[in-house]
Amino acid sequence: MMRIHVDKLASVTRNLRLGRTLTLSPEILLEEGSVIACRVRGEKTTYNQLEDPHGRMSTLHDGDILVGALGHRNALQGYEGVMPTSLKPGDTVNLLNMGGVLGTCLSHNPDVGKPFELEVLGQVLVFPEFQSRSGQPAHIRMGALQGTSLSPHCPVVYVAGTCMNAGKTAAACASIRVLSRAGYRVGACKLTGVSLMRDALAMRDYGAEVALDFTDAGIVCTDASSAAGVSRVIFSELAAHGVDVIVAETGDGIMGEYGVQAILSAPDLRALGGAFLLCANDPVGAAGAVANLKQTYGIQTDLVAGPATDNRVGERFVATLGLPARNARADAEALGRFVLGLVEPKLTAKV
Repeated sequence: MMRIHVDKLASVTRNLRLGRTLTLSPEILLEEGSVIACRVRGEKTTYNQLEDPHGRMSTLHDGDILVGALGHRNALQGYEGVMPTSLKPGDTVNLLNMGGVLGTCLSHNPDVGKPFELEVLGQVLVFPEFQSRSGQPAHIRMGALQGTSLSPHCPVVYVAGTCMNAGKTAAACASIRVLSRAGYRVGACKLTGVSLMRDALAMRDYGAEVALDFTDAGIVCTDASSAAGVSRVIFSELAAHGVDVIVAETGDGIMGEYGVQAILSAPDLRALGGAFLLCANDPVGAAGAVANLKQTYGIQTDLVAGPATDNRVGERFVATLGLPARNARADAEALGRFVLGLVEPKLTAKV
């Protein structure tokens, strides 16, 4: 074992509340969520920042020692990466996202460039027993939410999209702002994706009383096997905070690899739906997604938002689908009021 002082703690490790002076072991727990320390090799001018446990972004430099968690990523507009098959000090891993997810990069989008290469230093150990010298391999499930039972009393505004960067967080924030100003206690969450606090923090900024994501429940990156279960944990935790309504964003797209399909397929999760917002990048995506949601899951889209509604051209196309269009950038208030009109009858019916 050795003691080190680290330069940067990644937000994916936030459940552990780590300090800057840590103990490392050369024996690495090779599973998703395992927390390790690495040294940055080289410099980058793009995609070169790391989010810390408070949500602050800082630039990484050659030689920085950072602490992140092992995991995978499947991002069309970012990196594709997998868990390493073996790992020891001196080996190389890649930084797969700004939240501190570490793995082996298989492919990348040209817009983000090749990922940082990191030299593995060792497994971070924690010492939960007072005065004990016996350390345990640190894992982000330590201190994570456990959930109780799924509570049906909070209507959920689901916000889904055709892909990354489809305007989902903007639509979610517009909804939260109006619901909160109408006097309702709003819980917010991001149910799927790869670990990053940014979107949940934005939701809090727009009026959510509490905002959570899957990493709060001990998950680095969601997939088909984890998404539905972690959604139940998050919903039960938000309900325990006494919120009136939940705004839930599903990261990536309805046909992505982060497990959104598992959520849409779950009858108990669909039954909580108070509204369903679709964010689309373009008219073809809007038409295809509306049809897919109806045919595959029996979900009726209530509203189309996102870049496909950026001007009247897109709005006219959405109208041909028999659906209303609202744009979170052009008129966030109108989008939020529309959502309020959908869910308020369900909220007043509870009283």
